[in-house]
Amino acid sequence: METRELYQAAEEAGIPILVLEIPKTGSMCIQSESGRCYIGMDYGAFPNEAQRRVHLAHELGHCKTGAFYNRWAARDLRRRHENHADKWAIQKLVPKERLEAAVADGHSELWDLAEYFDVTEDFMKKAVCWYVHGNLAVELYF
Repeated sequence: METRELYQAAEEAGIPILVLEIPKTGSMCIQSESGRCYIGMDYGAFPNEAQRRVHLAHELGHCKTGAFYNRWAARDLRRRHENHADKWAIQKLVPKERLEAAVADGHSELWDLAEYFDVTEDFMKKAVCWYVHGNLAVELYF
């Protein structure tokens, strides 16, 4: 999914993307009591397009999967919802078939795959873990 398609998906779903100053996280999303989702992005917090894409796709993943929690949620619940958002983002930014084709074409290094898909290396590690091991436990494999 191209960057413009992420913005288009948000627009089609009625999800406003607000420009905020949130340098600690760079992005966030909330769901109002009415169920409407809002994404906040601090574009100045990201030094490159890959980081902006990954953050936007992740926040859109929260909205598209309904994976929200509040600040009082238990750690395991937070992790579960974060993983749902990451998995949605992975499937949109690094589809399994395109990843397999890229590897078959000789893109076998993580940095090279990250450049090829215009995502961060950390995000590419998650994608590889998801497709190879069925989980996002990057710390177990890298």
